[in-house]
Amino acid sequence: MAVTPSVIEVTAGEIAAELQRRGISSDERVTLTIEPERELIPGRRETRTKVVAAGLSDADIDRLIKQAQHEVEPRIV
Repeated sequence: MAVTPSVIEVTAGEIAAELQRRGISSDERVTLTIEPERELIPGRRETRTKVVAAGLSDADIDRLIKQAQHEVEPRIV
């Protein structure tokens, strides 16, 4: 009996719950195709991956952005 593949469109955070809802156990093999939506800022995902790999958290990144903003704000008058 042939198995017909199905397409499930969910967010990354919903994957496990959706598979469980469909009765697919955690030890079954599945194939996942990732098709990220078009980025508003090209390269952002790749850059963030490198920053996180360097050991920085989202909070660290936010802090660095705020720091840079404060450094340039006085010059924007």
